[in-house]
Amino acid sequence: MSRVELQIGGFGGQGVILAGLVISRALSLYDKKEAVFTQAYGPEARGGASSSGVVIDDERVDYPYPMSPDILVIMSQEAFTTYFPKMKEGGTLIIEKDLVKLDKVPDNVGEFHSIPATKIAEELGNRIVANIVMVGFITKVTGIVRKESAKKSVLEMVPAKVRELNEKAFETGYNYEEG
Repeated sequence: MSRVELQIGGFGGQGVILAGLVISRALSLYDKKEAVFTQAYGPEARGGASSSGVVIDDERVDYPYPMSPDILVIMSQEAFTTYFPKMKEGGTLIIEKDLVKLDKVPDNVGEFHSIPATKIAEELGNRIVANIVMVGFITKVTGIVRKESAKKSVLEMVPAKVRELNEKAFETGYNYEEG
């Protein structure tokens, strides 16, 4: 694997930073890849712009920020407007189906996936796990991290009282069939 850049964008409160942290931890600790995690968020605690980046490589990462993401995960319309212009030509675009509206898939997208992560999380009982639904989905459709590694990282990073819900969220996202 040569350098792969992943960027997850949304708004504060969606858990995009935790999602990036879970993936980067899984890659570095369990898949033995070089992975560097970065985060950015607006001054608002909830509702402001938020993003996380993970740069992955087999060799030491020389620059930690995604410059032209190979994989772009978008969980809000504002994040699409902000981050899509930076996506690599032919890259993979993953969107939160109910929160990001596209008239059509842009021409420069190589691979496109969508999932109603928030709706799924609500059906599981708590919309706060939409990010973990998305982590499961990212794991499946991109193959950048092994399922066992991502799941282990999720379960180690969430509080004990919500592990079962997060495990269910991860599995539901992983098993989601686009249609």
